[in-house]
Amino acid sequence: MARLKFGAFLAPHHPVGEHPMLQFRRDIEFAAHLDRLGFDEFWCGEHHSSGWEMIASPEMMLAAAAEHTSRIRLGTGVISLPYHHPFNVAQRIVQLDHMSGGRVIFGSGPGALPSDAHTLGIDPMTQRDRQDEAIGVITRLLAGEPRFSHESDWFTLRDARLQLLPLQETVPQAVASMVSPSGMTLAGKYGMGVLSIGSMAGDGILALPTQWGFAETAAAQHGRTMDRSSWRVLMSWHLAETREQARAEARHGLQRWHNEYIVDTLRRPGAVRFEDPDEALESVCRGTITSATTQAAVVGTPDDLVSFIRTMQQNTGGFGVAIGFAHDWASREATLRSWELVARYVVPELNGYVASLRENMEFVRTHRDAFDRAQQAVLSKIAADPDAAAAFARTQERAAGRSPAAD
Repeated sequence: MARLKFGAFLAPHHPVGEHPMLQFRRDIEFAAHLDRLGFDEFWCGEHHSSGWEMIASPEMMLAAAAEHTSRIRLGTGVISLPYHHPFNVAQRIVQLDHMSGGRVIFGSGPGALPSDAHTLGIDPMTQRDRQDEAIGVITRLLAGEPRFSHESDWFTLRDARLQLLPLQETVPQAVASMVSPSGMTLAGKYGMGVLSIGSMAGDGILALPTQWGFAETAAAQHGRTMDRSSWRVLMSWHLAETREQARAEARHGLQRWHNEYIVDTLRRPGAVRFEDPDEALESVCRGTITSATTQAAVVGTPDDLVSFIRTMQQNTGGFGVAIGFAHDWASREATLRSWELVARYVVPELNGYVASLRENMEFVRTHRDAFDRAQQAVLSKIAADPDAAAAFARTQERAAGRSPAAD
């Protein structure tokens, strides 16, 4: 069975009030922290409004992160394709691939915030069709196809061909998917990966198995196949050594995030404000993902997250990458420690890295005959040498707390 990969998704969701320059720098330091811990992927998105999300260019952010990392793959999560001319997007992805040493994952979406589309004068009814059109053109450009032209009511290309191709032979691609079938259907059409963002909410979690079915159906219709190893499922967590500690660290930050962003800014349907931080905590951490009241986050211990991900794998049929949502629920120090706990305990447990160590430890504990005989062999050699036997006796007496001089 292929190992489960792990990554982080930085929208970012930073509370308004801190110096943006310092937030950008800390986000780059966060990417370096994940790289040192062995995480597989780091994603950041594109937003132009809402206050909480101020990364306007994921390519610029990832280019900076590339200079402070060496192995972690860097994903645009996501570029909102209707906001850009597709030729320019393709060129920026190629440049980023070279600047990062071939570590880019190209993630795209139609644009998530209505306020962004309003600012740019884009009709929301056109966004998903434009994403589809752009992917078709960008894919051809990244593949180095001979010069081609394209004309629509949105953009025009004449004799287009990239002068520089990606460093990677094939740039991995992923499509953002929320609750509607459009993202999964688009992924199936092109046979590319999926970044399931809607899984952060209870209804999105319940929809995941059906969602994957949409992708497989669309793939079959277009002569493509879907690979679950390129299915990335977003989830939220904050870990500490105990549940009580994790809850104490996250409760106030989670309440602020829920009230100011989810309720006041996004106005998510059905979401209500919580005046009590513990009520906010319970609203996202209660229940199980098989019940009507679904668990949307884990605030607890590494064992809690292991159990949660295993249940998610079972209920979805399996996915390839667990993507943690990067947030500021806890202090900076507690947040970095939370991600370290994921790397130290959750990743090895789910991927079986410590299984053989446990088996070997148990074998030694339960098969004493052979090892006791080895000890007997050593003792017999000592007993055969008077000097060695006397020295051994003195050592045993000291270990027992007796001094030979006292006898």
